[in-house]
Amino acid sequence: MTRHGTARAQSHDVAERLRGFGPLGLVAVVVILVGSLAGPLVSALLVLAWAHISETPLQALGFRAPRSWTVTLLVGVAFGIVFKIGAKALVMPLLGAPAINAPYHYLVGNAAALPRIVAAVLISAGFGEEVFFRGYLFERLGTLLGRSLVALVFTVLFSTALFAVAHYPDQRLPGVEQAVLTGLVFGGIFAWRRPIWFLMVAHAAFDLTAVALFYWNWEARVAHLVFR
Repeated sequence: MTRHGTARAQSHDVAERLRGFGPLGLVAVVVILVGSLAGPLVSALLVLAWAHISETPLQALGFRAPRSWTVTLLVGVAFGIVFKIGAKALVMPLLGAPAINAPYHYLVGNAAALPRIVAAVLISAGFGEEVFFRGYLFERLGTLLGRSLVALVFTVLFSTALFAVAHYPDQRLPGVEQAVLTGLVFGGIFAWRRPIWFLMVAHAAFDLTAVALFYWNWEARVAHLVFR
C-alpha cells in the first residue's frame, strides 16, 4: 500500500471510531458536551468539525435542502411568531410564569442593545441550539438507540431536558418551563421530519418575537390577552 493509501486508511479508521461509541467516540461526545457550556455557537462549530472529521454526512444532522426555500422561510417565520405569542398568552400564564421576563427587561426601549441580542438570536439560538440540541443529539442517540418509537420518544425527552437545563442560569424556572415547551415541540417536529432549516427559521422567529415584545414593552399586554 502506498503512503497515500495508508494515510487514507488511517483517516477512515479514525472517522469510523469517531462515529462509534468506543473511547475515541466517547471523547468526542464529551468534548462537544463540554463545549456546549461555552455557548450554542461553540457547540455547533464542534459538531460540524466532528461531522467533517468523522465523515458523517450533514444530512444525518438534518441538513437536507427543503423542497421550497420560500415556503420554509415563510412558514417557519409564521410558525415561530404564532408559537411565541401562543406560549406567552396561553401556556406560560397557566404555568404561573410572571408576565415580565425580568432578565431581559433591560431591552425595553434599548435600541443600543438590539444589534447584539438580534445577532445572538440568529447565530446562537437559531443556528447553534438547533445544530446541537436537535441535529447532533438526535444523530448520536439515534445511532446508539436505534430509530424505534421508544428511542425517538426518549431522544425528544432527553434533548428537551438538556435544552431546559441550559436555560436555567439566565432565566431560572420560567426559562426552564418555556424551554421544556419549545424543546418538546421542536424536538417532536425534528423526530417527525428532521427539517433543521425550518426549525432554525422558526426558532429565530420565536426569539425575535420575544425581543420585539421586550423592546416595545408588550410582554405584560400579551401575557394578559387571555388570562387577566
